[in-house]
Amino acid sequence: MMRLAAGLGRTYRLPPPTLLQHVTENRPQTASIVVQHHYRRFATGRTSLGHIHSRGNWAFQNCRHAWGSQCRQLATNQSQSTLRKSPFRRRPLQRAFRQSGSGQWPAAEEAATKGTAGHSSTNQNDSQSVSSKMLESAATALASLLVLGTGFGLGGYLYHRFYKWLVLHKMEGAFEPGDPVLELAAIGKQVPNTIASGGPPGDDHWILRDEQAKIDAIVNGTDRGHYHLLIGEKGTGKSSMLLDAMKKVDGEGISMFETHADLEIFRVRLGKALDFEFHEDYIGSYFSERGPRDSTALLDIERAFNKLEKVALKRRRRVGKPLVLIINAVHLLRDDEDGRDLLELLQQRAEQWAASNLVTVVFNSDDYWVYERLKVLATRMEVTAITDLPKGQALNALAKYRQKYFNETPTSEILAEVYNRVGGRLTFLNRVAKSVDMLETCDEIIDTERRWFLNQCWILGMEMDDDVMDQQKYASAAMVLALALVKAEREQQDHPAPDGSHNIPQIPLHTARYIMTRADFIKEYDHVNLFTITSKAFVRADSVPMQRAFKTICEEPGFEDHLEKTLQRIGDIESLGRTREIVAKDLVLGGKYKISMSDGARRGEKVTEVILEQPPEDDDDKDEK
Repeated sequence: MMRLAAGLGRTYRLPPPTLLQHVTENRPQTASIVVQHHYRRFATGRTSLGHIHSRGNWAFQNCRHAWGSQCRQLATNQSQSTLRKSPFRRRPLQRAFRQSGSGQWPAAEEAATKGTAGHSSTNQNDSQSVSSKMLESAATALASLLVLGTGFGLGGYLYHRFYKWLVLHKMEGAFEPGDPVLELAAIGKQVPNTIASGGPPGDDHWILRDEQAKIDAIVNGTDRGHYHLLIGEKGTGKSSMLLDAMKKVDGEGISMFETHADLEIFRVRLGKALDFEFHEDYIGSYFSERGPRDSTALLDIERAFNKLEKVALKRRRRVGKPLVLIINAVHLLRDDEDGRDLLELLQQRAEQWAASNLVTVVFNSDDYWVYERLKVLATRMEVTAITDLPKGQALNALAKYRQKYFNETPTSEILAEVYNRVGGRLTFLNRVAKSVDMLETCDEIIDTERRWFLNQCWILGMEMDDDVMDQQKYASAAMVLALALVKAEREQQDHPAPDGSHNIPQIPLHTARYIMTRADFIKEYDHVNLFTITSKAFVRADSVPMQRAFKTICEEPGFEDHLEKTLQRIGDIESLGRTREIVAKDLVLGGKYKISMSDGARRGEKVTEVILEQPPEDDDDKDEK
């Protein structure tokens, strides 16, 4: 074997120990047979070097052991490149073959002594080699799958954990100082947007309302353990007080958004206020059949509140104050099944958070029906009614505004007349304060309210067509109620308010329904700002200009007679609708119907029988027949 390795080493320019190692360590019996068979043919000149290389491939394919691969690598990569550089010399290999004595390679002699046992051992080793290769391939594939699965699973888990942390972190940022609502409210400008707001920094407020201290305590987190409903007519200053309270704490721990009747839009606005995306940016939804957003808007709102609850718990441990969530214009929700479900969900969360001092929810509404719905399940709700300004505050604010921005000092008579015409409603006082002629603006406001009422509820009289009866029922009921309020105002003129403020006449809600003979119209009147229902269930005109519009309309000549004729026409149309006509036919020459009542088949049952009776025929008629 040594001589064989030495001879081959000299032939292929390889170190003998290297070739000997590959020959002896990798199945020497089979290797010796292959080397003896092919290299003897090469030594005697009966084959070429290329044939030996091809047989090396054959040896690898048939023997299936490591020697074939190593032989090809040695012969192809090293020996062949060496042979290209210098001529191949056969003489050392032939000399090594002759020195073997028997004309055979030494390894062949050893292999021949083993005989058939060597061949059977080779077959057995081949089968074991195939099995080991299959097991090795299977183990490699399994390990690859485990590595890939572990990598994907660990990456997905880490992303999921990061996404959940990011959601809470973004929601915490929504309650940091600097709420976007304050920027949109245009507070802090050189000229205030309302006379209830302050001027430049350092100036006092034009109007410091009595309710402002309570609103400040709610917004800054001092007032805890309750949720609140602010209710009042449109334009009384509810939102202005909330924004002013938010400005004092720079919106820290507060979030505010506007309600919408559509639940999907409500969901989007809630998500914007809380900086919550409702899992719409979650990449993991691409790998699931049903994504987290495959749900209704109500379920999305519930998910947002679950996240908000976690943020509130964390803040309570760190700061010790509850968050404040302000839901503005709740009356814009529809009074239907979807709107009631949403309002019930909001109230349940408000009750739960108020009990645990996590979040203080503030509802802001113009309409009474919201209070009616919340009153059913309320245990921790506080109601704050925001009304018009009293006379003293309204005149003082109006005078300050005119003095500072118009350099004008109105007389007390003009200020009193302004208050008598438009009252203490902030939205009207703002228009009057910014106008050149204040009294003319007051008249325009009254005329606008009068035309709005007539466009909604004017009556058509006796000439009314029966096709418009339903609308006329709605209009006539409003006119009847307006006439009742005008009469009530006449009766209470002898009892003015102690401070000179307007004492708008009001009627209890149940009495108003009795006067109208309808119970369903009053909420619609409240929604379109014709009448208002207070938190104490009293009905009155929506504002002082509207009450003056009622008085102007009802004092027109012939109004009551016109209203009476309209009501009479409505009654006649309803009577015609309840009347049924019976047309009798086949009555000739004195025939008649006989109607009688008789007992039915069952006890106590009465049956109406109609019998046609014909007169007897004369003899002349019989002869003609």
